[in-house]
Amino acid sequence: QVQLVESGGGLVQPGGSLRLSCAASGSGFSVNAMAWYRQAPGKQRELVADITRGGSTNYADSVKGRFTISRDNAKNTVYLQMNSLKAEDTAVYCCNVDVVRFARSYVYWGQGTQVTVSS
Repeated sequence: QVQLVESGGGLVQPGGSLRLSCAASGSGFSVNAMAWYRQAPGKQRELVADITRGGSTNYADSVKGRFTISRDNAKNTVYLQMNSLKAEDTAVYCCNVDVVRFARSYVYWGQGTQVTVSS
């Protein structure tokens, strides 16, 4: 079993910054792609950013230039640095991790962390 533990959400004023972390733990697995999704009230879940094991990244147009996804392969951890936050970034953010365990592929989701941007 692989567990994901997220941290770093909270309340921030517009223009502020937050850094989210998501650490995968367990045994007998390797991590491939890692991603962050978000879901705002009344809206569909959307991909915010993803990163391959080799470090290639992809961002939603709405966050390009403001958010940065990164990862530490030694720690099986993915980060999301969020700068210049806007009210419309308010959502529950979840990490998503593709792993290979005993030669099979699995997708795991974090429990979600609330990000609220408000003055």
